[in-house]
Amino acid sequence: MSTDITQNIIVWTEKVLLIFIAGLTLAATGQEVVSIYEARSVELADLLLLFIYTEVLGMIAVFLKNNRIPITMPLFIAMTALARLIILQGKEMDPITILYEAGAILIIAVACLVMRYRPQSQVDNDQ
Repeated sequence: MSTDITQNIIVWTEKVLLIFIAGLTLAATGQEVVSIYEARSVELADLLLLFIYTEVLGMIAVFLKNNRIPITMPLFIAMTALARLIILQGKEMDPITILYEAGAILIIAVACLVMRYRPQSQVDNDQ
């Protein structure tokens, strides 16, 4: 009996936190849109940040619908965040750092490919 109560508390806490995160993501999106409007300029880094916010909201929606997050969604967010980091650091960045960050993007992209094309028997076992 107490196990059921504990599981329900965890499930509801998780849902409340996800809704809270979604609200904060929407607020951050609004702040970014206002910032872009005030600057009267749209930079690639701004677009990537908005894309990250969109991916976070999409990940939350998928989780609330299916009670699971496909592993590729956080990986896409990580790749976008790394690309944004490279853009923000710009020309002042040490070239080796660019190579490390680009290598990290490549490793994450390979991980996405591996997850996408893994055998169906492994996908069924994960569910």
